[in-house]
Amino acid sequence: MSEYVQQLMADVVAKNPSEPEFHQAVHEVVESLELVFERHPEYRSARILERAVEPERVLMFRVPWMDDRGDVQVNRGFRIEMNSAIGPYKGGLRFHPSVNLGILKFLAFEQVFKNALTTLPMGGGKGGSDFNPKGRSDAEVMRFCQSFMTELYRHIGPNTDVPAGDIGVGGREIGYLFGQYKRLANEFSGVLTGKGLGWGGSLIRPEATGYGAVCFACEMLKTRGQELSGRTCLVSGSGNVAQYTVEKLNELGAKAVTLSDSSGYVYDPEGIDPEKLAWVMQLKNVRRGRISEYAEYVRGAKFTPFDPSLGHNPLWTHEADCAFPSATQNEINEQDAKNLIKGGVTVVSEGANMPTTAQGVSVFLQSKILYAPGKAANAGGVAVSGLEMAQNSMRYGWTRDEVDTRLQMIMSDIHTSCVTAGERFGTPGNYVNGANIAGFLKVADAMIDQGLV
Repeated sequence: MSEYVQQLMADVVAKNPSEPEFHQAVHEVVESLELVFERHPEYRSARILERAVEPERVLMFRVPWMDDRGDVQVNRGFRIEMNSAIGPYKGGLRFHPSVNLGILKFLAFEQVFKNALTTLPMGGGKGGSDFNPKGRSDAEVMRFCQSFMTELYRHIGPNTDVPAGDIGVGGREIGYLFGQYKRLANEFSGVLTGKGLGWGGSLIRPEATGYGAVCFACEMLKTRGQELSGRTCLVSGSGNVAQYTVEKLNELGAKAVTLSDSSGYVYDPEGIDPEKLAWVMQLKNVRRGRISEYAEYVRGAKFTPFDPSLGHNPLWTHEADCAFPSATQNEINEQDAKNLIKGGVTVVSEGANMPTTAQGVSVFLQSKILYAPGKAANAGGVAVSGLEMAQNSMRYGWTRDEVDTRLQMIMSDIHTSCVTAGERFGTPGNYVNGANIAGFLKVADAMIDQGLV
């Protein structure tokens, strides 16, 4: 690393103690940008990176609510408004016990460059709470969401900050949040994305992140004259992203053989076909059960509980051609990455945000496989969120085919931007550098144009 990057990282760590995920996200980006600063010292002179790593605004607030027993509960709410150089803040809300300031800052920082890659006019933000919706009744989730929005509503708006869903925040939560916003603000506007189809939502939005990750994998394979059909794929997670990743893989003739949740993973050597996937969707979206039940439903499938003492995730040890990590951050460590390469995987397309550790990324890059970082591969979700915002502004809805066509075009354009930026700065085939550089250049130029704000 150059002296400049070393000093910048030292400052980031000193100013943001105990936030390792944020440090990791910043380090990955600034490493790629050393190539840019050698040719464009004007970005250093304008201190673009020093400004980009500081959120424009950080909101933190208490969220009191009452559970079904009549007991008062108190959670902590957050919204990180990271960068609005190219549009209103845009990014999801995450409800999960692991949520803290550092995780949300990492997600917001990633979101800035991901949104820039889509070419749509969206800045970057992220938010959420340490509230855990699992095991809570609909009434409890509603009361929590209403309390959360009672504070958040004064800081968001269709031209200011447009949240969406993330882990723990699906259609149910978005509905409760939107209802409370509408009540408090006395307006019906496109202030949230991921809404129901009957009240401003967009077709393809639930599917978009998973579909986009598969689409990006297809674009990478095209560069080598290959396709997904007939390939065996490992998929982690069993929520929205994983489900629609499997759906698109089935549609294209590939075979997904794994799914997981926090308890463990299932391996089905025959493949998770459309009928089995429909059962998983019922299990996870309606009954909110555990993935272990899949092994009871499907003969020949095996459930393996996770054992943290192993030091690696056995899901990634199975032989396969492609991997779609779609669960959460840092789920693939260095040993997992080596196991994937050993098992024959030549394509990794990240459906989750930063699911691979820095050491794991190094393994992928050194092996010369087709590796797409999350800020490029999983941008389909926020891309269709941007399309939902456009439809809301027009008071109009596009058909499924129209939205799907736009999504495929956006993912293809993101791929082209990554390839072009990687080649332009001397690292052809490196999608990490390509994504970081392409996203940064758009945001940096906008920041310079708008002056010191």
